[in-house]
Amino acid sequence: MGHLYYGNTAEPIEIPDRLLAHIKVVVATKLRRSESFTLSWRHPEDIPGGRSTIWMQPSIPLRFVFQSESDGGLDRELLARLAAESNTSNGLFVDFDMLEE
Repeated sequence: MGHLYYGNTAEPIEIPDRLLAHIKVVVATKLRRSESFTLSWRHPEDIPGGRSTIWMQPSIPLRFVFQSESDGGLDRELLARLAAESNTSNGLFVDFDMLEE
């Protein structure tokens, strides 16, 4: 399980490593272009609340931490789909089950 540290919060967002690798590519590409967007996800059953959304912009610190040393290979179709979603008014929505580790 990977971790996304957002802003100056100490509590990370847990995301499966392989999915986090895909998210990292999309986020880095958009932020490098100074494009802001939202990133949303549903909470696992063991976490209170139904879903979360964060505002991604270049001035907010991010850190991606992976449990595994390899990204497991990136799926180009998934990258294209995530990039396209991130350009919509709904922003990027990730389902933690979209890729199995």
